[in-house]
Amino acid sequence: MQHEALRIIHDEHHAITAMLSAMRGVAARLSRQPDPQDFDVMRAILLYIDEFPERLHHVKESEVLFPLVRAKAPEIAPMLDRLDAEHLRGETAVRGLEHDLLAWEQLGDSRRLRFMDSLERYSQFYVDHLRAEESEVLPAAVRVLDEAEWAQVLAAFQANRDPLTGEQPEAEYERLFRKIVNDAPSPIGLGARG
Repeated sequence: MQHEALRIIHDEHHAITAMLSAMRGVAARLSRQPDPQDFDVMRAILLYIDEFPERLHHVKESEVLFPLVRAKAPEIAPMLDRLDAEHLRGETAVRGLEHDLLAWEQLGDSRRLRFMDSLERYSQFYVDHLRAEESEVLPAAVRVLDEAEWAQVLAAFQANRDPLTGEQPEAEYERLFRKIVNDAPSPIGLGARG
């Protein structure tokens, strides 16, 4: 159970990292040549981040994984406190990016740099966040959790069904997932416009 739970968490982390890369790729295309389709793709990616990592993945970490680890590895409680606080700020950060993107799209190039700066800060914040989870929390979990606790973690993360980790998307997410895969650049999509 430990290995399956860790695989799901790592897969979700990889999906988030790929989405951050795809956002930077779409933003670069938009900077060269603003295109309504690329604004649509960026909104779809931001919706994915809000729906999956923010509302599912982080919640499972904060409500299931972190408390189990905290109970058995109190020495990393300060790190877990920091990561929990970052989870709470995540939804606000996505809303800020959505606003900055809309401002660029509707108000023009004078808002491009603000979006690009916000995207860069958000991406770096997220990379640092994931790095801390991968280098501190998950090794501690491997060290201290027993099979029953790993079963709890597995059950929680299996429920996420993130389509970007190979899971079949729920019906309501099929169109969103298809748009991202068809229009976003590599590493997440097949978008041929470069």
